[in-house]
Amino acid sequence: MFDLKNFSSAIEQIAEERNISKDSIIEAIEAAVATAYRKEYGSKGEHIKAKLDPETGEFLFWQVKTVLDESMVKTPEEAEQEAAQEISIPVEGEVKRYVFNEEHHIMLDDAQKIKEGVEPGDEVTFPLEPRADFGRIAAQAAKQVVLQKIREAEKTTVYQEFKQKEGTLVSGIIQRVEGRAIYVDLGKAIGLMYPNETIYGERYRIGERRRFYILAVQEDYKGPAVILSRAHPQFVAKLFEIEVPEINDKIVEIKDIAREAGSRTKIAVASNADMIDPIGSCVGQKGTRVMAVMNELGGEKIDIIAWSEDSSQFIMNALSPAKVQKIEVHPRREAIVYVL
Repeated sequence: MFDLKNFSSAIEQIAEERNISKDSIIEAIEAAVATAYRKEYGSKGEHIKAKLDPETGEFLFWQVKTVLDESMVKTPEEAEQEAAQEISIPVEGEVKRYVFNEEHHIMLDDAQKIKEGVEPGDEVTFPLEPRADFGRIAAQAAKQVVLQKIREAEKTTVYQEFKQKEGTLVSGIIQRVEGRAIYVDLGKAIGLMYPNETIYGERYRIGERRRFYILAVQEDYKGPAVILSRAHPQFVAKLFEIEVPEINDKIVEIKDIAREAGSRTKIAVASNADMIDPIGSCVGQKGTRVMAVMNELGGEKIDIIAWSEDSSQFIMNALSPAKVQKIEVHPRREAIVYVL
């Protein structure tokens, strides 16, 4: 039996240090104690679960068996034949079949004598004698389970945290360069920037801190795979959100971006307030705002143009300072422009 006060305090400390929920830690401990019980007092094939009683601090144990009917049981010969097949294609709606093992399974007729209304596929539980003393091997197995479960909970927490940050900027330190792939230390996770997501001509030095755009977050057995980019057009948009309060406050809106990373970016902006100049807001006094973004991009040229619903006018704005003589707008977003 646990000293509940000290036990709860330890759980809260671990949860805070590892940034995972208390429930996840308790589940890990319950799984570990169940493993220790099976190692010490059960058999290899048993499916044992444990539950901590929060009032007494004692563990309750029970064995779990899956209910089968005749259609769900296959012979050992059938199992060997299936295992020998190189390719096994599951049939939709097909009932899953098992080789009967009395440690794992119980037949429907026997299960209905224990629990009324039970159906094939359900689980039946059998209470086990409470135990508190475990040997060295069982304790070591329990320790490994706890560590594994906590690591899994940490991975899930970090994945969920970064998944919510997709489409935002993050700051990280370049950890290593393998070929042309860049690995970035983001604190709780390692980000990866593929060669096609780097800015052409930009050099990345180990230990250097940079900003990155979180392109995607994927689940991986080693932890969350955070895919980063500095070449994505939205990377520029997010930098302007930081430098231009009017964009962050939705007074000025970035309508569209065209970018050749490392060379030039064109941004079309519009104002949602009559008295606000969208281009002037993005440029800033003496060009301070746009220069801050350009410096982050290693001197990449940025053209800021006025957005227009009229296609011809928008094309003229985009091609400025060239003097447009004639514009022929065609279907499928095509246009022929004659300039002087």
